[in-house]
Amino acid sequence: MSAVTPAKPTQKQTEPWRQRLIRSLLYGRNVDRAAKARARVGLAMLAFTSVYVLIGGRLVMFAIGADAHSARRAAAQEVVATARPDIVDRNGAILATDVKAASLFGEPRRIIDKDEAIELLTATVPDLDEAEVRERLSSRKGFVWLKREVTAKQQQDIHKLGVPGIGFLRENKRVYPTGNEVAHLIGLVNIDNQGIAGMEKWLDNQGLADLHRAGFATDRLQKPIELSIDLRVEHALRDELLKAKEKFHTKAASGIVSNVKTGEIVAMVSLPDFDPNNPKEAHDPDRINRLTTGVYEMGSTFKAFTLAMALDSGKINLNTPWDARGNLHYGKFTIHDSHPLGRFINTKEVFTYSSNIGAARIALGQGVEAHKAFLAKMGQLTRLRTELPESAAPLVPRRWGELNTVTIAFGQGMSVAPLQAVMGINALVNGGYLIPPTFMKRTPEEAAALAKRVIKPETSDKMRFLMRLNAEIGTAKTADVKGYYVGGKTGTSEKVINGRYAKKRVLNSFTAIMPCDDPKYQILIMLDEPQAIPETKGFITSGWNAVPTGGKVIERIAPLLGVEPRFDLPPSDRLILAASRTTQ
Repeated sequence: MSAVTPAKPTQKQTEPWRQRLIRSLLYGRNVDRAAKARARVGLAMLAFTSVYVLIGGRLVMFAIGADAHSARRAAAQEVVATARPDIVDRNGAILATDVKAASLFGEPRRIIDKDEAIELLTATVPDLDEAEVRERLSSRKGFVWLKREVTAKQQQDIHKLGVPGIGFLRENKRVYPTGNEVAHLIGLVNIDNQGIAGMEKWLDNQGLADLHRAGFATDRLQKPIELSIDLRVEHALRDELLKAKEKFHTKAASGIVSNVKTGEIVAMVSLPDFDPNNPKEAHDPDRINRLTTGVYEMGSTFKAFTLAMALDSGKINLNTPWDARGNLHYGKFTIHDSHPLGRFINTKEVFTYSSNIGAARIALGQGVEAHKAFLAKMGQLTRLRTELPESAAPLVPRRWGELNTVTIAFGQGMSVAPLQAVMGINALVNGGYLIPPTFMKRTPEEAAALAKRVIKPETSDKMRFLMRLNAEIGTAKTADVKGYYVGGKTGTSEKVINGRYAKKRVLNSFTAIMPCDDPKYQILIMLDEPQAIPETKGFITSGWNAVPTGGKVIERIAPLLGVEPRFDLPPSDRLILAASRTTQ
């Protein structure tokens, strides 16, 4: 009988059923060792990939959380100063531009020890206000400004502190390379690079502010803004006004140079001025732009309008006589001349001797309504609008009667912005066209499209003749710079103090044109409350201070403006009136 040896159980039979189930699910049935090895490798790769993905995700989250980049950018987006276009003069000289500056910020949620951070920051930057810094860092905000526009040294010193949650953002800072030179024209911006005055504010009103809000004004590829100003002329005008202000001890001094054929303002200065790089100076109420935001009685310069009105009507001519034998009594008021002649004078003498009596009689002869209509036509009765946001409305009598016409005829009883008067005088001498003034470059063709005829060409010829005659024999003689055929009109207006005219406190003006035979430029000089000095022999009227100042300005700026000197020219009656349609 043979013995039967039982078969040895296989691995598959001895393996617990749970393991067999797992193996079947993972590898399937009857799989060889090579397949098993490949499956194990794939499983390991899957595990490692999952780990690396997890680590990478955590690193990204850590980077975002550590720098707070997105949160910081979102929180600061509304306040970071955005870029503005350069502003340049008519020759390309930079008047305003942007530079990059670092600003200090804090992230209150990331600061571990706020007391230590505040102590270190205020010790490093002494002009930081400790209470203000503490208040900001104690907030629950994710982002707060601590100091805008820090210096490079301050930035370096703060970096060395190594305080978590304190950092810097680079933003645009507006700078003005010319300082005070064109302050009233350029204006200034606030800490966020938003225009708050002058041409800077005008820029924002033209759509730049909308670009900022939309996030499209963040680069320096914006086209420069070209102004009509000539920086060279501006400097010469300001320099002479500074000298006059000091010499005659004036309260203020101002001036304009205007192109009579295009309306472009080539230079504009109002002293005292300010440095737009130091905005605090701009808040001084004495530093206003007297040429656009101030309104003044322009004195005898207004006689030019009175005579132009009458000459243009055809009711008078240059030789019409006027009774100036004595004072003019109107009701309880008495009109007198500074230099009474005690005789009849003609229209030319009314202008050259600056006769108040003659101007009053001429205006009365035209009538109240005609007087009002003419000044309205010349743009003197409504607010003048230019690119500059700062402007003032003229002060016009509510009830305009004959007495108002009498006084306004020689520049009292009505106040206008000086730039407004300049616009009107331009029309009197440029052939009779009223052209709105501008601070932007303008071509003659563009000016012609805007021009409006307000007086006849022959009337303009007569006004140019009268202005030149005044420089030849009248009150403007000290401004007659040889070679430039200058003409002009003086004005001395007593200031109203406590409701009464003060004889010793005057506002002097002098408006000049050059050259009178073919005017290109008008120059206005204004001196506020000049004092008598030995050189003026105790006088404070315009002929002793504003006129010589105008002459010095003309002497300096004429070559810069390309006005070539011409000598041995005939007198005004032959050079100007001979070319006119009539000599009457």
